[in-house]
Amino acid sequence: MRSSIMLKVPAGLIAAVLAVASSAPAAQAQDAGFAAKMNVPFAFQTASGQHFAPGVYTTKPFVHEYWEEVFLFAGDLTVGNDKEGKGGEAFKPNTYACRPPGAFHGPFKSENGCLLMEIHYFDPA
Repeated sequence: MRSSIMLKVPAGLIAAVLAVASSAPAAQAQDAGFAAKMNVPFAFQTASGQHFAPGVYTTKPFVHEYWEEVFLFAGDLTVGNDKEGKGGEAFKPNTYACRPPGAFHGPFKSENGCLLMEIHYFDPA
């Protein structure tokens, strides 16, 4: 079974990702209320972006046949909670995960809500 890679990302890289993402036409949708709650200057969602509302949790792990890269911009995200939303490993903003095809990951929860960007792709090789 393959696993995820989680790591802390330098602030300079975060700024570069935000600059690129915020200049993309699909990233122009602003969610000022969520941005204010997460204490960030702006929030955006793209076709691959999402946010969890406070208290949301999933109950089963996920697995898919494509690569997935995830960046936690704001809020909190816990990975590996049980069916009642208890336990798991908590992650803070500026966390990056890369999941290869076939990697089981989750379940997920967020106590206070979070803003994520997900990128999905198939390996061309």
